[in-house]
Amino acid sequence: MMKINTPKKKRVLRELEKRAPKLVETGKKTLILQGLKTSNVLNSVLKEIYHLKRDSAVRYTRKNDNIRPFESGGETSLEFFSQKTDCSIFVYGNTSKKRPDNIIIGRTYDHQIYDLVEVGVENFKPMESFKYDKKLAPQVGSKPFITFAGEGFESIDELKHLKEVLLDLFRGEVVESLSLVGLDRVYVITAVSSDRVFLTHCAVRLKKSGSVVPRIELVEVGPSMDLVVRRHRLPNESLRKEAMRISTDGLKKKIKNVVGDSIQGKVGKIYMPDQKIGEMALPNKAKGVKRERREAKIKHSEHAAKKKKEDAAD
Repeated sequence: MMKINTPKKKRVLRELEKRAPKLVETGKKTLILQGLKTSNVLNSVLKEIYHLKRDSAVRYTRKNDNIRPFESGGETSLEFFSQKTDCSIFVYGNTSKKRPDNIIIGRTYDHQIYDLVEVGVENFKPMESFKYDKKLAPQVGSKPFITFAGEGFESIDELKHLKEVLLDLFRGEVVESLSLVGLDRVYVITAVSSDRVFLTHCAVRLKKSGSVVPRIELVEVGPSMDLVVRRHRLPNESLRKEAMRISTDGLKKKIKNVVGDSIQGKVGKIYMPDQKIGEMALPNKAKGVKRERREAKIKHSEHAAKKKKEDAAD
């Protein structure tokens, strides 16, 4: 019989509760690691990504030879690191003669490889190469704008997949409301061709416009790079269904014929059949009919008495 070890310390129990599945997930942590061979450009790219996601990222600088995400059996160490650091998205850098300056971005579900996108880095410019007013530098952990420009993100499958992965990588924690003053950065991602994407990071400058909404100017602060799509792997159908499953515990049960209105509040509809009042047969001893007869009888007697008095006076 298998023995199940339960945590005895409160600290361990709290840590396990943080990692447990939730109905409303918090922001995704990013695992950044490298392969056996890396170039100076690739090291700079991994360093810049870690700097942009410093508050929600874990970086391993040790070289890993046994990580090959696209090969069977090569994702075992990657899934182990994902479970160890509780990271659901990873960035793996490696370079070779066949694929120089190669980056693999992937997502995990239940610490299993969900999907993968492989891109090559070209025309990389680090943050140090941009000159700007340091007061405009975005704050660490601030919520970014993310804009995707180009028809390729809607029509090409590889770019559609890359859009989903980059959105999960840079958007951080999902929130319901934001302050306009706290938005100080934007990622501009442009589809240059069917397999090439230009990525740049800009700071947001708010200026007076003569109205309530300020005028926005973008100042490029870096990094910027070209991403060339090489390989990608979509999730299998069974794993996709499992990941997209929604719990019904937190959902409100729909009430028939009741809608919510922002002004009137709860509004309901009542459906009634045609009553056909004109064809209804009234009973002989209806209270309304008795009252009408009684009033008519009193009125007739009063009228007869008044006429009798007039005849007597004549």
